Amino acid sequence: SPACYARMRNLLLNWFRAKGEISSGAVEGLNNKIRVVTRRSYGFRTYKAMEMALYHTLGRLPEPETAHRFC
Repeated sequence: SPACYARMRNLLLNWFRAKGEISSGAVEGLNNKIRVVTRRSYGFRTYKAMEMALYHTLGRLPEPETAHRFC
């Protein structure tokens, strides 16, 4: 409706001005990954261990083969 358009006009124009910038969806995805890693790292004893978990998750760093062997 015209009244709705009048209220939302600035927001709609902002979307067109921001074209080519970082999408908020990408930022929200990164924030979600960080929240999940933080929740998973609750039992870690040091901040450094959580930091390394974040690097591995967000940077997609390879894990050593022995990381999952319990023998």
